[in-house]
Amino acid sequence: MNEQTSRPESALRASRRWFLEQCGVGLGAVALHHLLGKTASAGNPLAPKQPHFEPRAKRVIFLFMGGGPSHLELFDYKPALAKFDGRLPPAELIRGYRAAFINPNSKLLGPKFRFRKCGECGAELSELLPNLANVVDDIAIVKSMVTDAFNHAPAQIFMSTGTQQFGKPSLGAWVTYGLGSEADDLPAFVVFSSGKKGPSGGNANWGSGFLPTVYQGVTFRSTGDPVLYLSNPPGVDEVAQEDTIRAVQRLNTMRRRVVGDPEIETRVRSFEVAFRMQTSAPELMDLAREPQHVLDLYGAEPGKPSFATNCLLARRLIERGVRFVELFHESWDQHGGLARDLKKNCLDTERACAGLIQDLKQRGLLDDTLVIWGGEFGRTPMVQGSTDGRDHHPNCFTMWLAGGGIRGGVTLGESDDFGFNVVRDRVHVHDLHHTILHLLGFDARKFTFPFQGLDQRLIGVEPTRVVQEILA
Repeated sequence: MNEQTSRPESALRASRRWFLEQCGVGLGAVALHHLLGKTASAGNPLAPKQPHFEPRAKRVIFLFMGGGPSHLELFDYKPALAKFDGRLPPAELIRGYRAAFINPNSKLLGPKFRFRKCGECGAELSELLPNLANVVDDIAIVKSMVTDAFNHAPAQIFMSTGTQQFGKPSLGAWVTYGLGSEADDLPAFVVFSSGKKGPSGGNANWGSGFLPTVYQGVTFRSTGDPVLYLSNPPGVDEVAQEDTIRAVQRLNTMRRRVVGDPEIETRVRSFEVAFRMQTSAPELMDLAREPQHVLDLYGAEPGKPSFATNCLLARRLIERGVRFVELFHESWDQHGGLARDLKKNCLDTERACAGLIQDLKQRGLLDDTLVIWGGEFGRTPMVQGSTDGRDHHPNCFTMWLAGGGIRGGVTLGESDDFGFNVVRDRVHVHDLHHTILHLLGFDARKFTFPFQGLDQRLIGVEPTRVVQEILA
C-alpha cells in the first residue's frame, strides 16, 4: 500500500508544514517570522526579501542581442584590421584556434563602418550607433568579454545560466529567488522576444532549473493580452471566474498541506497572478497612455509589435515592481550580408536602447535599475563567405551596462590589433554574473541553493571576481 494512503488523517494533519502554517503562535512564531520574513506569514515565495548587503540595484533589464553582434563593426574599431583587409591573419594569431564554421586561415575582413569619438568620455562608437552616442557617458563599455562556447544554443545558455548544460536556473530565476518581487499583480520575471526568431537556446534561457518553477520567466507578447487566454472566454463573467479560481485554489491548498509539493505553490501563485492580471494587464499594455514624446524617444508605435515596444513595456513593468525583465532580439548572426543586416538590426534596436536609458534617467529609475546589453559571443576578424560575413567568436566580444551602481563613461578592456583575443582586463561571463549579483546585494560565493547534495551557485566553482573597474 502507498505510504501516503496508509498514514492516518491525524498524522497528515500533524505534518511539519501544517504545524508551521496553523500553529504559529507565541515566541516560536515570532522567531519564524523573523527568519523567513514575509514569505512565511503570507505563504508567498515571491514576497520581497533582503539580500546579503545593501544593494546598488533593485531590478534588472537585460537586452539580450541573440546571435552574436559584431564588436568589430559596433564598438571595437581596429585600424590594423582595415589596413590588412583581404590578407591572411598572422600564423601565431590563429595557432590552435578552432572556428565554428570557417577555416581559421580565412582572410581578414576590415570593419564595414566608420567610427568616431563620442561624449565627454571619448568612447569610440560606430556610425550605426548615433543614439547610443547621446548616452555614452551613462554607460560602461566592456570590450574584453570572453565565453566558453562558440555555438548559439550552448553560448546563450551559458550567458543565461552560467553553464552550457540545459536544466540550470537562469540569471533571472536566481534573482527572483533571492529578491522576490514587488509586483502583486504581475509576474516577477518577464521575457519578451523579437527579431527573426526566438533565441536558439529556447526556454532554458529563462527557466528555473532546479529552483521551484515559481521563479521562472513568463513570456509576454508585445500587444493585446500579454499572455494567451488571459481574457475570459465568452459567457464567463468576472464573478464566475472568481468563484472558479477560489474553488481551485482551495483544492490546491488542501493538497499542498498534505504533500508539501512546492510546485503546487507555483500553481496557486500562477492562478492568483493571472486573475489579478485580468485587471492590471490592459492598463500595462495600453501604450496610448504614454505621451507622444516618450513614444518618439523609443520609436514605439501603440499596437505594433517591435523591440522598441518591448523596451517601453520593460520600463512600465519595472515601474510596477517587476524584478527582472529580459528582451531577446535574435537577429545578429551575420554569416553573410553583414553590412546590410547590421544596419537593419541597429535601426530596429539602437534608438530604443538609448531611449530606455534616457527615460529611466529622467524618471529617477536608472540609479537603482541595472541595464545590460549584449549577446552570447562576438564575430571573427576573418571573413566568412566571399566578402561580407563573420563567424562566431568566443575569444573576445563587447557588452555594455548602465545604471544600478555602474560607473558611466567608462571603457574597460582591450583586444589585440585584430580584435581576436583579449590582451587586457579579461572579463569572463562568470565575472559578469558575479558583478551583477554583487550590485543586487549578494555575495555570489554564498548565494546558493541545495541540489543533488551540493550547494549550487550561478557562478560555478572556478575563481571569479567582481569587475570593480566599472562600478561607481
